[in-house]
Amino acid sequence: MTLRNQLKEHADNSAKNIPKEAKDIMLAGIDKLEKTDIIKNATKKGDIFPDFSLPNAKGELTSLNALLEKGKVVVTFYRGGWCPYCNLALKALQNVVPQIKEKNATLVAVTSETPDNTLSVKEKNELDFEILTSKDNGLARSLGLTYKLPEELADLYKKFGIDLLESQGNKANELPIAATYIIETDKKITYSFITEDYKLRAEPSDIVAAL
Repeated sequence: MTLRNQLKEHADNSAKNIPKEAKDIMLAGIDKLEKTDIIKNATKKGDIFPDFSLPNAKGELTSLNALLEKGKVVVTFYRGGWCPYCNLALKALQNVVPQIKEKNATLVAVTSETPDNTLSVKEKNELDFEILTSKDNGLARSLGLTYKLPEELADLYKKFGIDLLESQGNKANELPIAATYIIETDKKITYSFITEDYKLRAEPSDIVAAL
């Protein structure tokens, strides 16, 4: 099953179990984002990816420059380990890690969650690629990917037991939109997938084909 189908299946099943009021709030959040210029203004294919040096789940720094010495780099952003769509996407990416490595490329995931939380995500999903923590969504913000949750959506997340303060260590209630990039050794972006809908993600086979 493709990741696209897995995500749709989860979305369809979730829609059956979520109260209409809650569903309306979540759909309104996506609709509000889609009416902004976030996609238009975001860093995308053809742009230069900014340098970064971020800690992995063990607190060890990983820099873009060091990764690029080995070849191309695939960078994917996710909201947090509390997001089922993110976990499905990370697991699907894990399945194509051998193919990514065959292309002399390296995959890393970036989140604003603390290293303690990223370690849990790595272990839960049995990932053998690095998850990097970008404190306060710094890297995503530099790419124009961040947005502030509407108050009613932030309140709904709390009712669902999603504590962004605990997972991220800040009170901003900001998240990155779903985004995946392929970065060449000269830091030029040759593939970008960016969407306001958190239920959609880059298809792993498309990433491998683009490499």
